[in-house]
Amino acid sequence: MMIDLNSDVGEGFGSYKFGTDGLLIKEVTSVNIACGFHAGDPVIMRKTVEIAVKYSKSIGAHPAFPDLMGFGRREMKLSEEEIRDYVLYQIGALNAFVKAAKGKLTHVKAHGALYNMAAKDDWMARAIARAVFDFDHDLILVGLSGSKQIEEAKAIGLKVANEAFADRNYNGDGTLVSREYGNSVIKDVDVIVKRAISMVKDGTVKSIDGKIIELKVDTICVHSDTPDAVQIARKLREGFEGAGVEVRGL
Repeated sequence: MMIDLNSDVGEGFGSYKFGTDGLLIKEVTSVNIACGFHAGDPVIMRKTVEIAVKYSKSIGAHPAFPDLMGFGRREMKLSEEEIRDYVLYQIGALNAFVKAAKGKLTHVKAHGALYNMAAKDDWMARAIARAVFDFDHDLILVGLSGSKQIEEAKAIGLKVANEAFADRNYNGDGTLVSREYGNSVIKDVDVIVKRAISMVKDGTVKSIDGKIIELKVDTICVHSDTPDAVQIARKLREGFEGAGVEVRGL
């Protein structure tokens, strides 16, 4: 059995620092780098890409709504054409730095509200998938396990990676509990590791209302803004290895 550990990184802006990217990138196998719309800027993008290349991590673009003020976590009403163009623009921006660092872009994962809305709305999922396919049909599209994003990406001919979240609670329908609620993020490291192993080996996770949800998992996300993110990533690697699961990049 195999699993990828990914993290959303490069999410500072200007003089504002965010997370512990230098340490976290060492622990995960894939990184999703902010492209400037919800966080990140050209300098941060370059530096983050260079760290990822140095440690031979799988590099992905992390496009979002144009929402710096809301960190990309606010829903926006845009047309299918606008979403496609915004995603394509951000992939291209990050890829410039990846090429300059002599790296390779392997995947794309939407951020925040764009990710969550595309998990449920087929037309929005289709817009993201089309942008990724038009840029490079060999890229992997990362989306919430079993969601519309996965369905539309597969329908258009893209490779996909079903994603689960070790540090987030789930609703009974398989969606993530909104960050508006206090129980959305799990902070107990032991609980996170136990849940993650169960997700991969058993293909299940328990929702906040006690429902057992079946899910396919190719990659597990550790959020860089979760307290003790570096320790969580390290413990996840140890836990998977102890359970006979190989940890490798996309």
